[in-house]
Amino acid sequence: MKKNERIALTVTDCTLSGSGVGHADGMAVLVPATAVGDEITAHIVKVKKTYAFGKAVEIHRASPDRIVPDCAAFPRCGGCLFRHITYKAELRLKENQVRENLRRIGQYAGPVEPIVPSPKVDGYRNKAQYPLAASDGKVQIGFFAPRSHRVIDCRDCRLQPPSFRAVLDVFDTWIQTYHIPVYDEQTGHGLLRHIYIRQGEHTRQMLVCVVATKMKLPHADALCDALQAAEPQIKTVVLNVNPDDTNVILGRQCIPLRGDGTIEDVLCGLSVRLNALSFYQVNTLQAEAIYRKASQLAAPEGETVLDLYCGAGTIGLSMADRAKEIIGVEIIPEAVEDARYNAARNGIGNARFLCADAAEAAATLEGEGVRPGVVLVDPPRKGCAPELIGTILRFAPDRIVYVSCDSATLARDVALLQTGGYTVQTAAPFDMFPRTGHVETVCFLQRQKE
Repeated sequence: MKKNERIALTVTDCTLSGSGVGHADGMAVLVPATAVGDEITAHIVKVKKTYAFGKAVEIHRASPDRIVPDCAAFPRCGGCLFRHITYKAELRLKENQVRENLRRIGQYAGPVEPIVPSPKVDGYRNKAQYPLAASDGKVQIGFFAPRSHRVIDCRDCRLQPPSFRAVLDVFDTWIQTYHIPVYDEQTGHGLLRHIYIRQGEHTRQMLVCVVATKMKLPHADALCDALQAAEPQIKTVVLNVNPDDTNVILGRQCIPLRGDGTIEDVLCGLSVRLNALSFYQVNTLQAEAIYRKASQLAAPEGETVLDLYCGAGTIGLSMADRAKEIIGVEIIPEAVEDARYNAARNGIGNARFLCADAAEAAATLEGEGVRPGVVLVDPPRKGCAPELIGTILRFAPDRIVYVSCDSATLARDVALLQTGGYTVQTAAPFDMFPRTGHVETVCFLQRQKE
């Protein structure tokens, strides 16, 4: 197989990166925006040792899963991967991916529950972060193209609430009116880097965050006035300062420009406070379903619950009424402050929160003689550090509830926990991020009885 060759290909599988997979000349060929069952002509764009990448130049027979994309920015925008197939087909792919990762990596061949669809497929996100770019005197506001930092203008993203569009239009006018310089990644010059919007699903309160390179934002009052006139649900406007040459979106310093820098929402019946740096699941309705599942599996009747990577404390606090004590651990100081506030606001007196690295805090608690009956763990995509797995095993809790946003790292950690004396009882996938390649999984492990 050679670059620029054109071949006939039948797509027989699909990855969660959005590429269909077919085989020719003994090699796998990955073709973006194709569906299982497509019969295509593929133009080969890159050839590796055992696989190749192609581009569909003609579809001879369309898959029954294929639909007409409902977004003009697809697939140029890197946000959605599955706008070209039915939601049912997307769910099937995600459920199968969880099952296969647990089987191959986690050495677990037991039951995987049917995937739980998202209550909303469009407009489900409560947060969006929009990069900006300047081109030919115009401002581009949208999302990065796949595998690049080229901004695709997309202000009516179907994943976001429609109310976000009004905010973006205000920024466009403000930038043009006052000649606000947009940050250029290549030169490191410019002021405005990202527009970040967060809105409570149940309260509809909105936080607007301006990510800029300097602590002073020109014409800030004019911006805040225009924002609140266009969208009355805006409760606070915040300046986040990020002067570094980095791909990280947010800096550590937040300066309220209007309001106190926080909004409130309701999650699982609890009132929660959020700031620009708070971790909060972006699909609130599906997060509530996940937390109900985690609480059901944890069943912490009169036991101590250790909640690692607790964020604003929501998952642990949702089951505090059944537990002896909730101990939350989180490395972000602002999130810990929110967690403590959320506990007090809801009259929860049996919860405490530690600001520390999860592995270090767990080791400290182990030294204090804490012996949790349940460990909740909700790590970032990279999963748990090996030392944290070791500490959890030394705690020897009766039950572990692992909430994961990456089933491959979940499976890796499950394999370690199983060698440490735990047995997977069930795994339940939840589609937290429709139309993207991400899937959330709740995995329940129980300590084997001696």
